[in-house]
Amino acid sequence: MKEFALDARLEQDSLLLLRLSLCELRLSKDARWPWLILVPQRADVSEITDLKPLDQVMLTFEIETASAALKKVTNPTKINIGALGNIVRQLHVHIVARFEGDPGWPGPVWGHGVAEAYDAEKQEELMMRIREALSS
Repeated sequence: MKEFALDARLEQDSLLLLRLSLCELRLSKDARWPWLILVPQRADVSEITDLKPLDQVMLTFEIETASAALKKVTNPTKINIGALGNIVRQLHVHIVARFEGDPGWPGPVWGHGVAEAYDAEKQEELMMRIREALSS
């Protein structure tokens, strides 16, 4: 049986926050939006429907859990959730906090402008606050 391996682009563009029961929870390195990424730790999975039924349920639970933590920490106008996979085929779910007036509002975050790196201190603070929100 093949082992889970994170796609190189996901590894390059995000940081590991923690491992949940099913997914790696990662923070996008693009500081323009508070942006989490869930990656099910399963080999050769590109669609939600490729997951076993119990894993589908767990993914839904982890999306809700991560979304609630992001919402608690950032107080956004809207939470966007999407699993596109047109470029990176490995199944991953984006959870993005959106705010009126943010870059690209009200359109999608994909293909808009150039990614901006986090200030190291702000990045660490956001990661810590998300971990705390997940544990409460």
